[in-house]
Amino acid sequence: MDFKLEVVPVPVSDVDRSVAFYRDTVGFSLDVDHTLSPELRFVQLTPPGSACSIIMGVGIVDSAPGSLRGLQLVVEDIQAARAELAGRGVTVSDVTTGSGGSFVHFADPDGNTWTVQDPG
Repeated sequence: MDFKLEVVPVPVSDVDRSVAFYRDTVGFSLDVDHTLSPELRFVQLTPPGSACSIIMGVGIVDSAPGSLRGLQLVVEDIQAARAELAGRGVTVSDVTTGSGGSFVHFADPDGNTWTVQDPG
């Protein structure tokens, strides 16, 4: 039996600011932005090439904004990934290398953290 992870909720304080960051700055695709009521808005964004999306909105998660740590994206070329993110305006760390490959890190406007890994 397959257990496929398809969505990860991301706690944010300002949905519009977060959509702009993930879509316009990081480069995720905006799949859904639907407001059902003032208490319920559902937004889904997907990283390029990923089968898993992130969701955010109003009435979606009750975790504190910025409390998500260690979301991970995997790439084939860490230098190219870092250059693309930096070129898009993302504040991204220098490349580090460890036992699992090469890595860069960045955070969204609320402080949710991301790791980009090239297992190389």
